[in-house]
Amino acid sequence: MKQPEVAVLGLGAMGHAFAANLLKKGFRVHGWNRTRARGEDLLGAGLLLADSPAEAVREADVVIAMLSDGDTTEQVLHQVNEAFKQGATLCQMGTIGVEKTDALIAFFAEKRPDLLLIDAPVSGTKAPAENAQILVLASGDQSRAQAAEAVFAAISKGTKWLGEAGKSTRMKLVINSWLIGMMQSLAESTRLAEQFGFSTDDLWQVLEGGPLAAPYAKMKLGMIASDDFTPQMHLVWALKDARLALDAAETPLPALENIAQLWQQAVEAGHGEEDLAVIYRYLKAQ
Repeated sequence: MKQPEVAVLGLGAMGHAFAANLLKKGFRVHGWNRTRARGEDLLGAGLLLADSPAEAVREADVVIAMLSDGDTTEQVLHQVNEAFKQGATLCQMGTIGVEKTDALIAFFAEKRPDLLLIDAPVSGTKAPAENAQILVLASGDQSRAQAAEAVFAAISKGTKWLGEAGKSTRMKLVINSWLIGMMQSLAESTRLAEQFGFSTDDLWQVLEGGPLAAPYAKMKLGMIASDDFTPQMHLVWALKDARLALDAAETPLPALENIAQLWQQAVEAGHGEEDLAVIYRYLKAQ
């Protein structure tokens, strides 16, 4: 199969990583970002930087949408609805929640039934994305997804198919709610360890080799130890994901509710653009 031509809408941390990996693997890639400067460092690698989303998608067989939130995603994709190539594949890869995802699926089923829409959020943050080590959670018609799968293979370590379009967004909220709970618990446990005179290293050495030794926890303990919260996942985006999970849940999630309130306070205190592990520093300052 000839390599599909790709457009990436949104060149933030994740979209930029996707575009860079596709270019490295020889794909022809169009890119668009509201702030054009975000893509300029990839011009030398061959990125075709468009001035509008419609211009970016016009020739693309596969379009990746990796925009900041549901409202932006909806606005941009509605705007380019008529510009998509006949029979193109649209991969919605941002975390935009259940309501917006289902609305997009319905919108394109009505307006552009020729398009294949794949709901495809990812598990992984900035560094894994840059190294093509994320996992794509895909849902939609896999039997028509050969072009999308070629793109996913270039930007990830694998793709997990989860059924009809919309299922992946739901699984992404499940994973992120667990991750958010783990981060809060780790921050509190580290504070308790400190009060008892233990370092982050002492804590990790006890966890290491056992069933609780999550690599994610090790990475976050490293951030806490070095007091360096350069974002892999911004606190403000983690808070957005917590809210999306709470909005979609049909049963109470009391711990997540409490965390969302606390993280809102941390964002208001100026920590929103730092990594979510900064919640440790916020707790320490209380």
